[in-house]
Amino acid sequence: MTAVTLDGRALARRIRADLRDRVAVLAARGVVPGLGTILVGDDPASHSYVAGKHRASVAVGLASRDVQLAATASQAQVEEAVAALNEDPGCTGFLVQSPLPRHLDGGRVLELVDPSKDVDGLHPLNIGRLVLGRPGPRPCTARGILLLLREHGVPLAGTDVCVIGRGLTAGRPTTQLISALLENGTVTSCHRETRDLGAHTRAADIVVAAAGSRWLLRADMVKAGAAVVDVGLTRTPDGLVGDVHPGVAEVAGWLSPNPGAVGPMTVAMLLTNVVEAAEAAVSGPAAAGVPGAAAAEVPGVASGAAGAAGPGAAAARSPGAAA
Repeated sequence: MTAVTLDGRALARRIRADLRDRVAVLAARGVVPGLGTILVGDDPASHSYVAGKHRASVAVGLASRDVQLAATASQAQVEEAVAALNEDPGCTGFLVQSPLPRHLDGGRVLELVDPSKDVDGLHPLNIGRLVLGRPGPRPCTARGILLLLREHGVPLAGTDVCVIGRGLTAGRPTTQLISALLENGTVTSCHRETRDLGAHTRAADIVVAAAGSRWLLRADMVKAGAAVVDVGLTRTPDGLVGDVHPGVAEVAGWLSPNPGAVGPMTVAMLLTNVVEAAEAAVSGPAAAGVPGAAAAEVPGVASGAAGAAGPGAAAARSPGAAA
């Protein structure tokens, strides 16, 4: 068996094309959504990630607010930057790029973000909305994973799902989103203290590997025909390597390449959160398609359009570090 590719790049392109049309409609009404970022320090990877987000935002017609602070910036200076974007009418939503320098209180900074402008979906209020099944911006990586599975015809309701890693940006919100009311997956959350990880992954119809541990998931740990989403990345002398060993492709029914699937989907969901916030401000949440109990839909992207029914063996059914 050779796994069907969960093609995040192609799906992300379709989403961005839909977003360009929606931004044009907003612009005709005099509204230009804007994405803001706050970047503290000179970490090369963070600068690359932020630059990519702004390139993607400009490509769909969003305005761009790029705030950069020195690595020595004080807590007060970072909080002032957050307050400024909270009050900026041209900034529909923004994020504070992580990780922050160690001397800063990242939790405090996140709590100061206006929840309605929290495009990462990670403000405590929005995480609470996710848990309670209330409308609000959803964490981008988790929402991207769910949509990637849906669009390739991977069944979710009634499936056994194993999520490896419980980081704030990927593992924990993915666990919540898949187990939410409208998805009804049964989720096992695994982490570095889990005993016999393979026993859990071999029982799963879907495995989401978000531990940031090179080739953690091997072929002998995967049920034949299962769907496998590779989220975690590790930098090696040979380049970026995912959590999933290449041999898994011969066992799994579906498999996401890494890099090249979850990353593009995460950015696409970030842009979607910005556009949805602007639509909600103009027309109200119902008209904007703001996600509800477990929604990951993107208006204009037809469910299942990207994928066939998938291999029969499983048809019956930025990453966060492991903590």
